[in-house]
Amino acid sequence: MQSAVKRSLLDLAEEEVAGRCALVRIDANVPLKGGQITDDTRLRKSLPTIRFLSFRGAKVILCSHLGRPKGLDQRFSLARIAAHLSSLLEAEVAFVGDCIGTEIQKEAAALKPGQILMLENTRFHEGETSNDLEFAAQLAAPADFFVMDAFGCAHRAHASTAGVAQFLSPVVAGLLLQKELSFLNGAMTTPARPFVAVVGGSKVSSKIGVLESLLAKCNKLIIGGGMVFTFLAARGLPVGASLVEADKIDVARQLEALAAACGVQLLLPQDIVVAERFAQDAPARVVAADAIPDGWLGLDIGPKSLEAFRAALADARTVLWNGPMGVFEWPRFATGTLGIAHALAELTEKGCTTIIGGGDSVCAVEQAGLAGRMSHISTGGGASLELLEGRTLPGVAALDARAPPPAGALVLLGQFIYFWTFGVLFSAMDWLVHHEAPVVNGSADKPGRAAMLRSNSRTQLAGV
Repeated sequence: MQSAVKRSLLDLAEEEVAGRCALVRIDANVPLKGGQITDDTRLRKSLPTIRFLSFRGAKVILCSHLGRPKGLDQRFSLARIAAHLSSLLEAEVAFVGDCIGTEIQKEAAALKPGQILMLENTRFHEGETSNDLEFAAQLAAPADFFVMDAFGCAHRAHASTAGVAQFLSPVVAGLLLQKELSFLNGAMTTPARPFVAVVGGSKVSSKIGVLESLLAKCNKLIIGGGMVFTFLAARGLPVGASLVEADKIDVARQLEALAAACGVQLLLPQDIVVAERFAQDAPARVVAADAIPDGWLGLDIGPKSLEAFRAALADARTVLWNGPMGVFEWPRFATGTLGIAHALAELTEKGCTTIIGGGDSVCAVEQAGLAGRMSHISTGGGASLELLEGRTLPGVAALDARAPPPAGALVLLGQFIYFWTFGVLFSAMDWLVHHEAPVVNGSADKPGRAAMLRSNSRTQLAGV
């Protein structure tokens, strides 16, 4: 369990933070349209860590990538990110037009406790993605310690996620990263039971490792989405023109055998919404899962399947969901996916821990307006999958190990205080994130509340 042995911000003493310069890796890789931010969720998720550091008197230097630029490309400048963060924080976020060099060190040296500086896109330099240590050393040069808070990038061994850790101390997880590790690792190691996993998506091939890992840990496994048809084909059933990975049919059989060996109840759809062609307006109907007609393709689970899946979820105390039940982007084929989302929201209210494991399932929950009613929504796509598979993430491996707890009677007391504090912060983070004003058409409304931070004006944003 990676989170149990790694240090986080909550482990740092006052003297390790106050007055010291923190290099903070956030995930500012937000979607853009016409140069405007269309979804600022990742930025809002980074706010608790930024506020925590600034409030404790650290000098905060933010770094991130945006897009996949080939060298310097102003379309991917983080200037707009700095401006948007400034609006969300209600505090100045200064911006500097590079991420390495003497100018950066001068700007960092001029920071006062609590102030925030945003560096330019790390991917403007080739050394970022190759994890070049010379580049990493230059990136780390202005800072005293490193805070890794970009869970969505933690599976990348890049200079800004792993390389800089060799040049700074301490190296700790931010509040978002620690929360991600706590929920995802918790689900895979010590879940409240029954533990039900819901896995969807189009291809078995992209989820083999996840399915194998889950089968060793969960009590029930619900399968939906396009991968269903590879399982149906493995059973010798007709699938029409539905998506099937012919080279993974044997894998599907092996997974079913593994489920039986592990005593895991594996549920496939009983009925399917099929369409005559892959189009929003195509003729569609509901058929039994073993009676898909020739030439037709499955695009969603049917009503009987949704009812059966809801029944299987009814007694769950932990649910992990990764992947949609159908082509939810089209309203006619979104019923299954949205039905699962509503079922999980209801379970959360009854005390079940519900974890949305990244990717399209997150989009579906947000589309349903239910993001605030889940226990945890992961910000990682590939990172979530790799963690669920049991892989070590480079951005997590680079973190300092947490010291063993003190001996004697203080152990239980210390652990209680630590996790109680962490639980309170989790709740506060979720409240803050879900009460921040979301972006609409590239602009953010003011939150309409007093700023949590007050920083001294020093440098106007450049290039915004």
